Amino acid sequence: MLRRSFLTSASVTGALALQSTIFPSSGFANDSEAWQNWRGPNRDGMLSGQSWPDSLDENSLKSVWAKDLGDSYSGPVLTETSVFTTESIGGKERVYSFDRSNGDLQWKYEWDGSHSVPIFASRNGSWIRSTPATDGQRLFVGGIRDVLVCIECKSGKELWRIDFAKEAGKVPDFGMVCSPLVDGSHLYIQAGKGVHKVNVADGSLVWSALGDSGDIMSSGAFSSPVIQTLNGKRQLIVQSRTKLAGIELETGKVDWSYEVAAFRGMNVLTPTVWQDGIFTSSYGGRSLLLDVPNNDSTKVRWENKLEGYMSSPIVIGDTLYLHLRNKRFACLDLKSGSELWVTKPFGEYWSMVSNGSKILALDQNGKLRLIAHNPAEFQLLSERRVSEDEAWAHVAVANGQVVIRSQKKLELFDWS
Repeated sequence: MLRRSFLTSASVTGALALQSTIFPSSGFANDSEAWQNWRGPNRDGMLSGQSWPDSLDENSLKSVWAKDLGDSYSGPVLTETSVFTTESIGGKERVYSFDRSNGDLQWKYEWDGSHSVPIFASRNGSWIRSTPATDGQRLFVGGIRDVLVCIECKSGKELWRIDFAKEAGKVPDFGMVCSPLVDGSHLYIQAGKGVHKVNVADGSLVWSALGDSGDIMSSGAFSSPVIQTLNGKRQLIVQSRTKLAGIELETGKVDWSYEVAAFRGMNVLTPTVWQDGIFTSSYGGRSLLLDVPNNDSTKVRWENKLEGYMSSPIVIGDTLYLHLRNKRFACLDLKSGSELWVTKPFGEYWSMVSNGSKILALDQNGKLRLIAHNPAEFQLLSERRVSEDEAWAHVAVANGQVVIRSQKKLELFDWS
């Protein structure tokens, strides 16, 4: 059983009063004011009810403010008033809160945290990887040494923390990669050689599931969980290093699981649900759509030879867009699994957001692309380099603003 440890005994009570902020006119319809999770409001990269501009040129995408920072892979998260981001620097891990309207520093908080990943994964550095999550009152930050820290959004005060590595007896070889998921009064996270449900008010553990042995090739998680309804049942869907699984939210009982083949356990994608099926794709494996007809059986609806890697896909209608291990961008028919088109190589990694008619994609070379939803052919509408540094963090889009965290900088753009 995991034990929580507190730097303060206070718990968060009541709602924080959010100051109203006037943002530049953007022309976006029904756009969400916030980006509080890994891959956005629904954790699927989709934003509904928006009308996006057709260009990324400097007249359309204007820099509002920028901040130089230390190394990070964490995507930025946004409330109505603040932008939160992390960095690893000098053996410390640090989280910042910036005023969303002008970039002024609101607070920063740091703790001891450093870790060296295995040599075959060290080319891209050993800094913080997990994207924080917020419920608007609290910010939940996963450090590379498997420490989850809860911070009050308004003040920057630490409320509680859990050292999963201490309790499990091992820091994950690749550090904490999973981004926490907040659902009402609870948080779900893959850490400490398993999956855990945590009470957000005080950090107490509700349950743990899917424990593993700690082996370098199978332990830990590169993926982040989602909550979806399959065949009428709302459940936590998890991709571990070796399998997909569905977990009961209340009890932690594993309802079903399916072994997913991958080189060195490189199952990285966020599980993607479509019509009661779950899509995944892996390095050294295949792409597949898995059916879960009842709580104790699974079957493959279709599979193909395409290999995804680090980039989680976008689904628009019956069409799936996926960046591949071989650096190409592919469009699939979800009904059959057939390839509709595959492009030339475009970088090692893309983070993607869509409004249902266009896809905004940021690659690790700092190039931003605007792509039409078009199952007939790849249609590039606009592109622009927005960072000279590598940009592995997920792009955030909210209220007509685009926020990019490159390896050395945080920058907010107005996309009017």
